[in-house]
Amino acid sequence: MRLDAELLGDAIGKAAAFRRISRLQPIGGKGDKLFPPTYPGERSNDPARHVFERRRLEGREAWCVLIDSVQSQANRLEEALMAAADGEDGNEPVPIPHVTVDFRGAGLEALGRITSLDAPYRVFDAILRDSLLGDVPFMQSDEGRRLAAAKPADATALLEISPTALVFGAWHSQGEGGGLGAKFPRTIVSEIVAVDTPVDEIVLDRRTGETVPLTAGRSTGSRIDPLGVLRRVDVFKGASGWSTDQEAAGKGARKVRPSEIDHGNITPSVEPLGVTCEHAEHRATIRLAGIRRLRFGGGARNAAGRALVASLGLLAIFEQDARGYALRSRCDLVREGAAPLELVNQDGSTTEVELDRAGARGLYREACRQAESAGFAFRSLALSPQDKLIEIVRRSRELALEGEGEEGGTGQ
Repeated sequence: MRLDAELLGDAIGKAAAFRRISRLQPIGGKGDKLFPPTYPGERSNDPARHVFERRRLEGREAWCVLIDSVQSQANRLEEALMAAADGEDGNEPVPIPHVTVDFRGAGLEALGRITSLDAPYRVFDAILRDSLLGDVPFMQSDEGRRLAAAKPADATALLEISPTALVFGAWHSQGEGGGLGAKFPRTIVSEIVAVDTPVDEIVLDRRTGETVPLTAGRSTGSRIDPLGVLRRVDVFKGASGWSTDQEAAGKGARKVRPSEIDHGNITPSVEPLGVTCEHAEHRATIRLAGIRRLRFGGGARNAAGRALVASLGLLAIFEQDARGYALRSRCDLVREGAAPLELVNQDGSTTEVELDRAGARGLYREACRQAESAGFAFRSLALSPQDKLIEIVRRSRELALEGEGEEGGTGQ
């Protein structure tokens, strides 16, 4: 059954969700080692670790490892949508309203532009808040005030200016009541995990009572310095940089190992990192029940607005497919065959529906057309950074170049 605008509208009114479960394998082939993200331990001296979970799968328990979290997946899906909006692949750009802050005119060309699809808090991020629409601070402008006043009971402003905020969630944390601004829960949940991961050891954390599994994988590290700099050479690091003479290193100079200035050998090491797995699973769900909670003025406007949000979520999934799964160093995945898109009914039964990237683009464009016919006025906004925002960025860069970043500075 082909998913078209009529079926989409019917599904939004009656069904529970769209769901797609894809099996993935390492790009090097089944059994190749993957390196999921690492997270700090509970205590400052604990080694980095992967996130293990024991999940119930098909009537059995299996050790799984988080490969890409819901938050990380949201960032990747937004990146894929931004690429589609820019027409990066040579196709016709997809009209996705968004807000842009352009730093290039402020002498910060390396920053380029930051959009509501890049900023951590999306359209309510401080980067946008501290920028100007014309000559007015963004959140004090008419458009900013409309966004600040948006609620799930009337999310028109977000749909017209930044509809991705309704897909991936947004919180006006700087809003009224000191962070009591409107919250829009994410309507898409996407996550990638490694399934059936060998575990080498399971220890009990006596402090927390938590069971801590350790991967059976190992990561090795070493470095041979072509200059042959020895560890016993005295090196001093201070305000003027580093030197073999303490006074020449400048104010606050302290003795360090050559490796701390990126010279010398690094002793070979072996750490419990990296995993193998039976397969990886990418599970993406679009919550139609959540979308039904969004309102845009009633009647046909509600139907059109909800269809646009749902079609934008579907588009994000298929745009990510086209970009591939190069998640991080030594964590590249490829899909293991096709995966059907399922419509999950209210009773839990499922119906397969057909959709591909071209179809998702067409579905979204049709949703935009119907929304415009219902009275929505879509637009993207171009902002410029305020002087104070430019200054804080410049000053931070100066301090970093002077060696006074977060780790080396006082934090005051």
